[in-house]
Amino acid sequence: MITNDIQGIGMTSQRTRDRLVERLREKGIRNEYVLEVMRTTPRHIFVDEAMAHRAYEDTALPIGHGQTISQPYIVARMTEILLEGGIPDVVLEVGTGSGYQSAILSRLVPKVYTVERISALLQKARDAHRKLGLLNVFSKHSDGSWGWQPNAPYTAIMVTAAPRAVPPSLLEQLAVGGRMVIPVGNLDGAQELKVYTRTAEGIEECTMEHVHFVPLLDGAVR
Repeated sequence: MITNDIQGIGMTSQRTRDRLVERLREKGIRNEYVLEVMRTTPRHIFVDEAMAHRAYEDTALPIGHGQTISQPYIVARMTEILLEGGIPDVVLEVGTGSGYQSAILSRLVPKVYTVERISALLQKARDAHRKLGLLNVFSKHSDGSWGWQPNAPYTAIMVTAAPRAVPPSLLEQLAVGGRMVIPVGNLDGAQELKVYTRTAEGIEECTMEHVHFVPLLDGAVR
């Protein structure tokens, strides 16, 4: 349950979140479970206080270290796509960032594992998750392209930064019947949001739409 001290007021109030959800509906988000979680999750606690008044704009915002908190539409769209095949038992998120996307996922699926390469961002995300009382999110400081092998296979994987090509280790950690939602491409505007589904015969690929994400970089940093 979200406590009163983080409900927000003014530009961070519930009324502002309600308006954001209406914009998401207008843009084509149809999953009512996703919309309700977006409506009741305080995005403002995942950004710096100076940016809180912009938390419910439908835009990406800087969170430091050259990273951003994703645009709400993209968070909702990727979550909606991930859930199209049914509710997964466990999700691997590559790129914790602010922690907002994993917070959204945690209220829709039983268990979320999330990996972040920048230690300072991961600590802030953990603090926000604790504030919200999220007990089903497990995080690790590591190179995201490696995934999190000991907990594999995953019924769903979400990648929130764009590699030039899909890391083979992530495909290997996808369970049969599972799906991975991932932006792929360069920073020149040629990124595409793709869905990879593992079947008994192999991997199926589907392109959803054009997107713009920060790059998926190698290595873990403090």
